Amino acid sequence: MSINSGLKINADAPKDFISLGALVHRLDPGIIPFRKATECKIHVSGGEFNVAANLADCFRMKTGIVSAIVDYPIGDLIAERVKAMGVIPYFKKFNHNGVNGPNMATVYSDRGFGVRPPVVFYNRSNEAAALLKVGDFNWNEIFKGGVKWFHSGGIFASLSETTGELIIEAMKSAKAAGAVTSFDLNFRAKLWNIWGGEKKAVDVIDKIVKHVDVLVGNEEDLQKGLGIPGPEVTAKSKLDPSAFIAMIDSVVAKYPNVKVVATTLRDVHSTNWHSWSAVAWINGKTYTAPTCELNVYDRVGGGDGFAAGFIYGLLTNQSPEDAVKLGWAHGALLTTFPGDTTMASLEDVLAFAKGGSARIQR
Repeated sequence: MSINSGLKINADAPKDFISLGALVHRLDPGIIPFRKATECKIHVSGGEFNVAANLADCFRMKTGIVSAIVDYPIGDLIAERVKAMGVIPYFKKFNHNGVNGPNMATVYSDRGFGVRPPVVFYNRSNEAAALLKVGDFNWNEIFKGGVKWFHSGGIFASLSETTGELIIEAMKSAKAAGAVTSFDLNFRAKLWNIWGGEKKAVDVIDKIVKHVDVLVGNEEDLQKGLGIPGPEVTAKSKLDPSAFIAMIDSVVAKYPNVKVVATTLRDVHSTNWHSWSAVAWINGKTYTAPTCELNVYDRVGGGDGFAAGFIYGLLTNQSPEDAVKLGWAHGALLTTFPGDTTMASLEDVLAFAKGGSARIQR
C-alpha cells in the first residue's frame, strides 16, 4: 500500500493500466470554423483511450484499451494509431455493412482563436462502442496475472443503456484482480441529453462510483454527474480550489470507498491564453499544484493529460505533492501539441514539474 495515498497498488501485476471506453476520430480544421473549412487533420482519441496512450507513450507503462473496432478503413486507421502509441488492444470487432454502420464515432472540433472559443460537436450515429454490453469481454483473460490500475469514464457511460453496466462488470473483475479503479466523470451534457439528461447521468454514474477508488472531475462534474449540491463557498477565481474542496466531504459521505478526488483548475482568458493549476484530495488531505500561464495550441485532451501524469505518480508511489505536479505538468505540455494524445517525453514532464523553463535546449 502507498503510505501517502491509501491506495493498494499491486506491485507484482504484469500490466500497469487497462482502460475501457470508446475510440473516436476527431476531425480538426485548425483555426478555421467547419462551415468554412476546406481540409482537416485526423486525430485518434477517446477520453479513456487518451489516458492509456499517454501512460504508454510518455510514461513508458504497459497499458491496454478495451473497446469496439469496426472492420472498415476508419477502424483500420484508429487501430493503427492505438498500435503506434504502444497500447495493447482488446477489441470486440464489428462488421461494417458498407452504408450506415456500425461506425466509429466522429468528433468535429475547430480550435478557435483569441476571443473565438473552440467548438465541439459529434456524429455518433450507430456507434459501435455504444453497442458494447455485459458479456462481450473475457475479463479474466484481460486481467490474467493481475493489473495495477483500471480506468473508465463518463463519456463511455453516456453512450447507451448497456455501457454503464459494462463498466460495472469490468470494475468488479478489476477489483478481483487486485486493481485500483478510477473513473473520470467527464460530464458531457450533449451526450446525456440524448437519453435522459442529468437525471439519467446521476442514476447511471451512482452505480459505477460505488466501485471506484479514484475520481477525476471538477465541481461541475461532481454536481451534474453525482447529483451533489454545489457549495455555499464562492470561489474567488477559477483557480481557487475552495469550491472543489468544499464538495469533497459530500462526495466521501456518499461514496466512502473513494480515497482520491482530483481535478484541473483552468482560468480561460482567451482561447490561446489559460492560467492552469490542479488540486487533489488524497486520503484526507488536499494538495494544490503551482499555477502557470499556458499559450494553448490545442486544448483538447489536457484533462486526460493531467489524469495520466497524476495516475503515473500514484502508480509509482510518488508523494501526493509530486503526483499532482506530474499531472499538472503533463496536462500543461499536452496543450502545446496538436491532437488529443501526448507528444511529450517523460524527461519533458519531469523537467517542467521541477520548474523547468521554455529556454532552448542545446
